[in-house]
Amino acid sequence: MRYDQSRADQLDEAMLESLLSESAVESLGQWLADPERGRRYANGSGPHIISYVPSTWIDVAQWPTTFADRAATNTASVSRAEVVAAVRAAEQAESWAQAFVATQVWGYCVKGYGRYRTCRVLAQPGAESVLTEAVSLLVDEGAVAAYEVLSTFDGLGPAFLTKFLYFAGLALPEVKGPRPLILDSVLAGVLRRHATKVGRAVGYEWSEAITKRIWCDRGWSSHRYDIYLRWMSAANDRLVAASINWPAAPDVLELALFSAAWNPD
Repeated sequence: MRYDQSRADQLDEAMLESLLSESAVESLGQWLADPERGRRYANGSGPHIISYVPSTWIDVAQWPTTFADRAATNTASVSRAEVVAAVRAAEQAESWAQAFVATQVWGYCVKGYGRYRTCRVLAQPGAESVLTEAVSLLVDEGAVAAYEVLSTFDGLGPAFLTKFLYFAGLALPEVKGPRPLILDSVLAGVLRRHATKVGRAVGYEWSEAITKRIWCDRGWSSHRYDIYLRWMSAANDRLVAASINWPAAPDVLELALFSAAWNPD
């Protein structure tokens, strides 16, 4: 079937009207209440920790001042809250490149190729200016405009550019519109399954073919990112309104969906 933007728009409208079922709210509430899973995030996603090996980043010049010594060969850990603090420190030092490194270290975890990919982005002409422009647009126009600017980097895909946007959005006092969230293939997969189910429910026999295109595993447009942020914000409001003590923090929903707290199938 040929791609039809009007059908994609119809499906987006249906999905934005169909947020979370009672069973979805129940599943997410159970995740939040579980001491082995979501309870630590009852007040926000700040405690979410990843591991990394500082020595694999030894030759990165723009190293966050609050991170572990790059000479360390042992595994270190850093939380989302600590990355936000590192981004704020980098902003004070007027180095969005340093902030970018902090977000990529967190994003790549212990993957050894993270340093190479991050350095390749920062080596591109005017990289610091592009990062600065993106942050300025985030404040003045919102996450979608910033997303478009960062998409001009060669080799920086949406999954990692949205990590930078996400942490920059948390570190800044104010941004235009909803604060950015991370979008990767796992989150896109959840929305793909949900959108397919919604499409079938309203009688769109073509929904599966369209969702495979618009919620693919990579390369999402700025428009798709906008739909994602709108759905996540509205779905989070639905959870806050339910009697499950859900925090007013859409990034906790992002973390929950990434952690397979709800399966739309």
